[in-house]
Amino acid sequence: MKKKRVLFVCIGNAFRSQMAEAFARAYGGGAIEAASAGLSPVLEIPELTRKLMLEKGLDLEGHFPKALLHMDVKSYDVVVNMSGAPLALPVREVIEWRVPDPVGAGEKAARQVRDQIEQLVTGLLIRLRSAQN
Repeated sequence: MKKKRVLFVCIGNAFRSQMAEAFARAYGGGAIEAASAGLSPVLEIPELTRKLMLEKGLDLEGHFPKALLHMDVKSYDVVVNMSGAPLALPVREVIEWRVPDPVGAGEKAARQVRDQIEQLVTGLLIRLRSAQN
C-alpha cells in the first residue's frame, strides 16, 4: 500500500509545522510520509520548540526550516495549512487548521499549541488510515 504524503505548512516552519511533522512521523507507524515547510522560513528551529517536543519524547535533531517555495508540492497527497493565509496549491487536498502562532506568546501558550497540534495530527492519521482500508 502506498504511503500518503503529507506536508504541514505554517509561516516560519519554526513551531507549528515542525511539531506536526514530528508527531506525524512518530505516530504514523509508517503509513504516511510527513514533511513541513514555511511561507517565510526562519533560520533555525527555536530552542523552545525543541524543548517542548522533547517533553513528548520527540527529538527534532536533523530538522531545519524549509521554504514552501522549494518544495515539490505536487508530490504530496495532502497539505495541512496552519499559516492562516489562503494557499492555492496544485494538490488533491488542502486542509485548513486554525492553530494560533505561538511566537512571542510564552511557553505556556506554546505548550497549548503543541498539544492542540498533537490532537489534530492524531485525528488526521486516523482519518488517513481508515481511508486506506
